[in-house]
Amino acid sequence: MTRDEVVQLFGGWQAVWAKRDPVALASIYASDCTVTSPIFGEIKGRSAVEQSNRRLFAAFPDWALTSEDLIIDGDKVVEVTKISLTHVGEFMGLPGTGRKAQIHGARIMRLENNLIKEELRVYDFTLLLMQVGVLRGKPGH
Repeated sequence: MTRDEVVQLFGGWQAVWAKRDPVALASIYASDCTVTSPIFGEIKGRSAVEQSNRRLFAAFPDWALTSEDLIIDGDKVVEVTKISLTHVGEFMGLPGTGRKAQIHGARIMRLENNLIKEELRVYDFTLLLMQVGVLRGKPGH
């Protein structure tokens, strides 16, 4: 893929994400993809990506992922992100609290045939757990 095609793919991903459409989001992944996520562990296959997005939006219906930077090197892409959300539904055994959270993260991906083949999601999972009330403590400054 050219750099422009990668930028276009991720622009389309952002538009689909904004609609919270799990089926359309999963269609951007290869049918045999692998996604590693702090929340869901290792996810294999497009249908598992779809189901993980359904679960994510049930717990955090307003999960907003804003792209802050897109680093492209051939078929490898790193997207630096800012995430904001509200804990509305059950998450890790905790009913929705209405608490808001903000974290930063990155998605490290490998593309194949214009689709996401591999993705590693990296973000401050402990801070997320603290902000929504699963863990107690004070974040460091």
